[in-house]
Amino acid sequence: MQNIFARYPGFLINLFLFGLVAAFAPLERTLGANVRIVYVHGAWVWAGKTAFGLAALAGVAGLVGLALRRWPGWTGWSLALGRTGLFFWLTYLPMSLLVMQLNWGGVFFDEPRFRIPLTFGIVGLLLQGGLAVMNTGWITNLGNLVFGAALWWQLGGLENVLHPDSPIFDSDALRIQVFFIILLLLALLFGAQAAIWLHRRQAGREKTTVQSG
Repeated sequence: MQNIFARYPGFLINLFLFGLVAAFAPLERTLGANVRIVYVHGAWVWAGKTAFGLAALAGVAGLVGLALRRWPGWTGWSLALGRTGLFFWLTYLPMSLLVMQLNWGGVFFDEPRFRIPLTFGIVGLLLQGGLAVMNTGWITNLGNLVFGAALWWQLGGLENVLHPDSPIFDSDALRIQVFFIILLLLALLFGAQAAIWLHRRQAGREKTTVQSG
């Protein structure tokens, strides 16, 4: 991790800015300071959803490219974006438990907006592990396409038990919405940085393998 920050200081700068914005985000009358973890939680999950969605789109381009024997780079981008989405997802899940504990006074595991994402987190971890082992282009593209499409479809139709529909944008406080959008943009930027780093790392490994072969 130190090597990553040394070679790519933009990671560290972005995380610092993210933490700074979160620390000075406006409070909310009901939740008080606890609303700040809600900001972070919301930005993180949307960054994960975006990465998975882009991985699915890259998977489509990769499948078309393989069929036409063109655009070989899309498979690598699908892999990198899928892994980036998994990082956000696996770190967002424990954050959800903290949000429930702080704001609801306990953990409700049967909440659909935790139970279904948890299932996708487990499946996503197994999927990315399997894709790394198989290391086959069309399987990578198809796997990320199916997973990303299923995740967006399932989350789009979830019912809420205790979770509000949209606690940020249902608020009439413009400052709360502006700070959340800034955090979301920083989270998306961090995701872009991570995907680029993963893509370059994978490309470097493949180049080394070809040269040694």
